[in-house]
Amino acid sequence: MTEPIRLQKALSAAGVSSRRKAEEMMLQGRIKVNGKVVRELGTRVNPETDSVMVDGRPIQLDPDRIYLAFHKPKGVVSTMSDEYGRSSLADFFQEYDRVFNVGRLDQETTGLLIMTNDGDLANKLAHPRHEVSKLYAARVKGRLEKTDLQILKEGVKLEDGIQRADAVKIVDQRPGETLVEIELHSGKNRIVRRMFEAIGHPVIDLTRRSFGPLRLGALKPGQYRELSKLEVSSLLAAAESAK
Repeated sequence: MTEPIRLQKALSAAGVSSRRKAEEMMLQGRIKVNGKVVRELGTRVNPETDSVMVDGRPIQLDPDRIYLAFHKPKGVVSTMSDEYGRSSLADFFQEYDRVFNVGRLDQETTGLLIMTNDGDLANKLAHPRHEVSKLYAARVKGRLEKTDLQILKEGVKLEDGIQRADAVKIVDQRPGETLVEIELHSGKNRIVRRMFEAIGHPVIDLTRRSFGPLRLGALKPGQYRELSKLEVSSLLAAAESAK
């Protein structure tokens, strides 16, 4: 267990501010530890166990935590090992000892996966009751009409219940296919594919463009990057505030 250290030292080590600036923020009542405002400059925290917020934003103090954004390529299974010898996430993260994926994308779906060794955050983001928003770009068969979009928003009846899109819009249409963006909270298995199949427009290609506040951006398939301090803080906030 990590020994408690002065709060201003912990914030400086986390890249939030200098020690002097941290002391100013403490005196201004801008910092909470475990839900309580702290103004005492001698306050100590345990980076592994204490919850710290600055200006209402959660801060990760543990320097051993790893947070990565990964663009999962097509054909890769969302596990750290595969008994059938298929390409898995482990093929891309051999330099990391203990990272794992937050949620899953099916083998043929590409796009954003969060990789981390923060089990608490992973559980919160992946748990169905938190239902973090996700945005997908889907290329589907056929020509979608406004009535199809309305059905997706009002709810599609599937074998495991009615599923609704939070938002959906047509981006482009070509002969025999439509490019559409769809946003939803559900993390159920193959949910986007099943919804489009249920309305008669099977998915041809599917990419997840965002997960909560995090965006895929310019990452190419197979690439990953470390999240910034601000992105980590935004993810922590999403995990706490999601319904």
